[in-house]
Amino acid sequence: QVQLVESGGGLAQAGGSLRLSCAVSGGIFSNYVMAWFRQPPGKEREFVALISQSGSYTNYATSVKGRFTISRDNAKNTVYLQMNSLKPEDTATYYCAAGSVITTRPQYNNWGQGTQVTASS
Repeated sequence: QVQLVESGGGLAQAGGSLRLSCAVSGGIFSNYVMAWFRQPPGKEREFVALISQSGSYTNYATSVKGRFTISRDNAKNTVYLQMNSLKPEDTATYYCAAGSVITTRPQYNNWGQGTQVTASS
């Protein structure tokens, strides 16, 4: 059974930075497309970023492009989300997801429990 555990969330001031990590166990990490989604309070879950199995392809939501960077370390079975220039609208619960298909839809087979990110103005 694949398990995903996020860490690194917390409180940051607007303009600040946070780095999220997602450690994956129970599967072959290098086989998975990895993605980050987020769910703001009272809103639906939305796509943030994804990275292909090799790391050669990435895709970002327009709202985070140029501020967030997704990366992965296949030797450590971990995917990261570096978040810079945080805005209050980035406040959300952030979820890590693993799947076999490159998609921006929340159709991934495996999900973490989520980590809260709060960007204060």
